[in-house]
Amino acid sequence: MSKRDYYEVLGVAKDADEKAIKKAYKRLAMKFHPDRTKGDKAMEEKFKEVQEAYEILSDEQKRAAYDRFGHDGVDPNRGASGFGGGNADFGDIFGDVFGDIFGGGGRRGQSRAQRGSDLRYNLELSLEEAVRGKSVDIKIPTMASCDICDGSGAKKGTSAKSCSTCNGAGQVTMRQGFFAVQQTCPTCNGRGKVIPDPCKKCHGEGRVEKTKTLSVKIPAGVDTGDRIRLTGEGEAGMHGAPAGDLYVQVHVKEHAIFVREGSNLYCDVPLSFTTAALGGEIDVPTLDGRVKLKVPAETQTEKMFRLRGKGVQSVRGGGVGDLVCKVVIETPVNLSDKQKDLLRQLGDSMAGDAEAKHRPKSKGFFDGVKKFFDDLTS
Repeated sequence: MSKRDYYEVLGVAKDADEKAIKKAYKRLAMKFHPDRTKGDKAMEEKFKEVQEAYEILSDEQKRAAYDRFGHDGVDPNRGASGFGGGNADFGDIFGDVFGDIFGGGGRRGQSRAQRGSDLRYNLELSLEEAVRGKSVDIKIPTMASCDICDGSGAKKGTSAKSCSTCNGAGQVTMRQGFFAVQQTCPTCNGRGKVIPDPCKKCHGEGRVEKTKTLSVKIPAGVDTGDRIRLTGEGEAGMHGAPAGDLYVQVHVKEHAIFVREGSNLYCDVPLSFTTAALGGEIDVPTLDGRVKLKVPAETQTEKMFRLRGKGVQSVRGGGVGDLVCKVVIETPVNLSDKQKDLLRQLGDSMAGDAEAKHRPKSKGFFDGVKKFFDDLTS
């Protein structure tokens, strides 16, 4: 089955900027995430499709290749359980900084033909964990270097021999008349060496299946879509070749109170209609605890209040964002007869010619309604 256009998957235009692409990804990732779809296979496939589209379109080089050549211009291979094969050189935001934790780096200059596959691990964090950062232990099923033969593939005490078919070149020349064509050596598969006495544990491959535990330091301020690269922590290469890299893909779970947009946080704050009318102070939540918010008299519902510096410090630097509180005025419920009577008295006191004075929005609204019907009948 042919793949859908990546722009169509994310629902963005082909000239969409990085911010629009990331915003679309976050919205769809939350919608289709397995935690929310509870085992729905169709939704799980959509989640994987959205992840794949974002990986391509969020990377400048991959996006350019995709725009020019379509799906043929990028590596579409992805693991079914969150681990991906292939040697894609992801443009992650952290570079090799975190790879140095595990002693990786400096091995990309060797032959990529034998290099181990890159892996991807999907890591879920709460908003608090993402904002503050933490160290987490993760378990990775992978192909690791064989500890018996040290990755060589040869039985201990022996070594690989030069291939007699290609004399160690890894290629053979096939001649037909005036033409000569070079092909990969069928005996050594291009390695230039053969193993006459293979290791019994890895059967000559130089690597074995293994689950390893890694401690990953998550920097403060990461967000959904960010990736951390651990150099050399992917699959081991064949016969001692360099290992691939591990990409830790971050997904921040939906929060019960806050919604994050970049370095800002947003939340709805319920407000009693008496406090809205008369003004006062209310407690509002922040990630650092409660703070007081002064509400002026005659505040209308959905009024926005900005608390400077109560947002998030982005992992990319810059200042701390803000917390934006939207007040939502609550209509009182479960009133006693006395309370209902008091409200009727209040309503009667504001009725008549004085109503417009107490309800500033109503006059404009009803004047607009009257004009609308007058235009229909004229």
